[in-house]
Amino acid sequence: MIRIDCSNQTAEELALAKRQAQLIFKLNHTMPMTEEYDGLVHEIFTDLGEGSRINTPLTAVRPHKVKIGRNAVVMNGCLMMAAGGITIEDEALIAANVQLISNNHDLQNRNIITCKPVRICRRAWIGAGSTILPGVTVGENAVVGAGSVVTHDVAPNTIVAGNPAKFIRNI
Repeated sequence: MIRIDCSNQTAEELALAKRQAQLIFKLNHTMPMTEEYDGLVHEIFTDLGEGSRINTPLTAVRPHKVKIGRNAVVMNGCLMMAAGGITIEDEALIAANVQLISNNHDLQNRNIITCKPVRICRRAWIGAGSTILPGVTVGENAVVGAGSVVTHDVAPNTIVAGNPAKFIRNI
């Protein structure tokens, strides 16, 4: 687990955060399916696979820690809290209003964020309105039902749903 003291960031870290916030604001106010839009997406997500699509509105903190594979889709309203790192592999589908949360606040010192990576494996499908919490891996070809809160790893080729998400069946 990584711990970051948000009250003690360098001038470079603060400048990067400011620049990224401004780029995301601009993306959210740019006509989709234009060269300008595509350029902003690639500037925000420097590790973006060919054929992947990111829809707005988008909220992302530390998007430089997000890796997106080929032919992945991130639908409207996604929140990416990426201090711990977020990986979205090839052909993964992220439905509308999904929250990918790789960091949380320390209970004793709220200025400290604790970070664990989130990984959405190849061909996984995260249903609308779901939340994936820090440290979770959603296995290859797995499905997370709409509105679920995923607190533990999801095995490949399974369906989970609920709050907290529980095993429903194998695919």
